[in-house]
Amino acid sequence: MNAVPQRVHDAVARAREVTDHPVLEHLARVGLVAYGVLHLLIGWLAFRIAWFVEPGTEDADQTGALQAVSESPGGRVLLWGIGLGLFALALWQAGEVLRWWSGLLRPDHRLRTGIVCTKCAAKTVVYAALGVTALFFAVGAGYQADERFQEMTDGAMEIPGGSALVVAVGLGVAAVGLYQLVRGVTGKFMRDIDGDDIPAHWERRLERLGSVGYVAKGIAFTVSGGLLVYAAVTRDVSTATGLDGAMNAIGGVPTGRWLLTAVAVGFMAFGVYALVRARYPDRDPAT
Repeated sequence: MNAVPQRVHDAVARAREVTDHPVLEHLARVGLVAYGVLHLLIGWLAFRIAWFVEPGTEDADQTGALQAVSESPGGRVLLWGIGLGLFALALWQAGEVLRWWSGLLRPDHRLRTGIVCTKCAAKTVVYAALGVTALFFAVGAGYQADERFQEMTDGAMEIPGGSALVVAVGLGVAAVGLYQLVRGVTGKFMRDIDGDDIPAHWERRLERLGSVGYVAKGIAFTVSGGLLVYAAVTRDVSTATGLDGAMNAIGGVPTGRWLLTAVAVGFMAFGVYALVRARYPDRDPAT
């Protein structure tokens, strides 16, 4: 091995010592708990929109869930824990990229490794973004994700080729939604659970919860991506409101109250799945 690859290999090895540290794993479990709680809260907010409040008066997304935490007794302190836990979860997930990167150097493993590393990198970005948002609320800074998303979309469409870029992003979000739907239907999400440790009588129940949760998330993200594409085609950024807009759009169709209730239950089911995953996580996403 020549000097440059050796230095890269040594740097990755040192980074893995951090991401594989037991302390980080315990902190990542806190992040998984926080992730589960956020989905429980999103489900509750969606349920409220379906039955108790006027559509558009509450945010049924991550920022709405964090706002609910901030307004509870001791919420600011809890938000610090959520934010730091999500950052630890992002680092822990980034460790998967470090565990698999060497496969990119082997042609016969390059495709599989590239898919795994891309998925892990995407999860790292999501967890880190949620961590940043939680810390925004922890320090008392207001943040409206849907308004910011609209501003970014509007700005993007003002540049040459911006509408095509927004369409591409919308299709990407919809693809993520379809991917989650497939995971929910096929049960492949159970690969994220350490099946050797979980009791057998809980495994089947957990798979049912996860299936409902992933299907609900898949529907919501597919709708969200579709609304973004619609915003680009019509040049009306009012529909580009992310997850919250998708929830309100689902609630606004005929029989939408019941559809939104089903999605809300699904998000709560995913929250329970994430809480159990915190107890039985699997570091290897490809086995």
